[in-house]
Amino acid sequence: MIELTLPTMTCGHCVKTVTETVQRIDAAARVAIDLPTHLVRIESSQPAETFAAALAEEGFDAA
Repeated sequence: MIELTLPTMTCGHCVKTVTETVQRIDAAARVAIDLPTHLVRIESSQPAETFAAALAEEGFDAA
């Protein structure tokens, strides 16, 4: 389980973008997002760094 905190994820559109970004890397990934705490949980065999880098490119730097 990968857990990332994305402080700039603040709305529904952000959630959609984060989810789409994760699934672009791994279509089978399971994504759970807790918007109030800015927490993203990802179940995937891909490394956390791959997701963190892709999300940073979308403007969501992990804290």
